[in-house]
Amino acid sequence: MDKKYIKNIEHSKVAVMKDLVDYQPGKVVSLTCVQNNAVSMTLFAFDQGEGISAHSAPGDALVYILDGSAQVKIGEAEYVLNTGDTVVMPANVPHALDAVKQFKMLLIVIFQ
Repeated sequence: MDKKYIKNIEHSKVAVMKDLVDYQPGKVVSLTCVQNNAVSMTLFAFDQGEGISAHSAPGDALVYILDGSAQVKIGEAEYVLNTGDTVVMPANVPHALDAVKQFKMLLIVIFQ
């Protein structure tokens, strides 16, 4: 059997990305799809009022909003992202995310 680099998503089957992770009251839910030394790909579902506090990552992090609305802070700049929006959070720059309302995102981090 061939090694699978992407996990937790059924191979050779069409899926709706936002439906692969569900909202849960008062929680941030994550589903890891890829995790290695080069790349991390994770799906998240944030309930309204939940978030991730300021931190930095050693690689560029691309956020793609699959559903809902999130406030994203990168350094001193703040953005509101809605379904279909994307932003890149540069490596080693502090960033934070908060759920304006429930939102789901795909996070891809490329490590240097």
